Amino acid sequence: MTIPEWTRLENSAIIYPSCQTRKYAAMYRLSVTLSSDVDKDKLDEALKTVIHRFPSFRFTVRKGLFWWFLRRLENEPAITRTSGLESFNMKKNAGYMFKLSCTGPRVDLDVFHALTDGTGGMTFLLSVVAEYVRLTTGTRITYGKWVYNPFEEPDECEIEDGFDQFSGTKGALDNEEKAYHVKGRTEKSDVLNSLGVSIQENQLTDKARELGCTVTELVSALMLVSLQELREADPSRRKRTNIRMEVPVNLRPIFGSRTLRNFSSYIYLGVDVSNGNLSFEDTLREVRSQKSLYLQRGRLLRRIAANVALEDNLAIRCTPLFIKRPVINLINHLKGDNYSTYTFSNLGRIDLPEEMREYVRDIHFVLGRTRERFGSCACASYGGRLNLDFSRKIAGDDFERTFIRNLRSLGIWATISVPSEPLRPEHGKDVPAKAVLSGKGLIPKFLLSI
Repeated sequence: MTIPEWTRLENSAIIYPSCQTRKYAAMYRLSVTLSSDVDKDKLDEALKTVIHRFPSFRFTVRKGLFWWFLRRLENEPAITRTSGLESFNMKKNAGYMFKLSCTGPRVDLDVFHALTDGTGGMTFLLSVVAEYVRLTTGTRITYGKWVYNPFEEPDECEIEDGFDQFSGTKGALDNEEKAYHVKGRTEKSDVLNSLGVSIQENQLTDKARELGCTVTELVSALMLVSLQELREADPSRRKRTNIRMEVPVNLRPIFGSRTLRNFSSYIYLGVDVSNGNLSFEDTLREVRSQKSLYLQRGRLLRRIAANVALEDNLAIRCTPLFIKRPVINLINHLKGDNYSTYTFSNLGRIDLPEEMREYVRDIHFVLGRTRERFGSCACASYGGRLNLDFSRKIAGDDFERTFIRNLRSLGIWATISVPSEPLRPEHGKDVPAKAVLSGKGLIPKFLLSI
């Protein structure tokens, strides 16, 4: 397979470098806890082996005249220290848009969202962990959905832009109303408060089966009920009545894609409380019906095609990036986070090869700090446990406490950890490493690509 020297950012990723600042970036962390402390040298060896199986992870984001683009890196990545989940300097990270680190038995992967979404990131991390297990124990791994064979040749479909297929397709954006936002004292830009909630998965699945819904619908409804209670206690007289959850959607199974780049969209699940709060039962009915409606392939296609059409518009394409960037940033600031109250992202159940299970103790997924919303929650299920990792930029934990109380009212009990286990940093400094870019020439032609 021939790896291109450069490629354009996919449609859903364009916003991330445009809104990145020294203090803010769209980040998330994936964590795997092993049964014993990690050998850093062996992990580094596993990383250097696996990175060649994931060519889309060997790109860095660069600025062109008209658009951001991805440029291939020639240098190797390295293990870094475990730090807080925050924006990092890619120039000092050898150009890479991810950081892999370890502390004790835990392996963390911090990802800048312009690189890939949670599904792509988790596939990469688990493939690195599988190779580490093979190197340290000699275990023969059975490769599959979440774990790729590092010695196989990459497939071209894994680096494709999944949104290309929508170019030229007619679409339309929904008219959205601004949503209620939870208020609180905002922490400093380098602070991300967190709380971990671990639940026996069978408790949730049994309750969801009893209520005739999915686990995602059950948790979303509980969160919406909790947000209603917070709004009711809010003394503000100008409270918005729309309470809405943003739920990311993995588009791969819907559109038959195998790309490891960003290929996700989102739906909104919400309630209007202008005539009073809804009960849990009514909220759950709303969530079920909305999820069924908005996850229809045609509805998703309409929104995606509209966004792709904006990018393909000739006037927009020909506008220089130094003009586009502040406009995109301003639109995101005014509209992006204002349409939802909270984010809930569920990676779903992660099934590992049987021979890996005795070495992998736990898996977590944490979303980084948001710009306007007060917080987010990410979820991953593994080994009979469902881990909810709450993160927020405000000091108060009223939402998390209300959610846990409502969870217990359904007879579901959880183990609580503060802060969330994957967010315990390590002291020290990384050694800066420079990027080595592919290609030659003072003014490469792709800088002018529109």
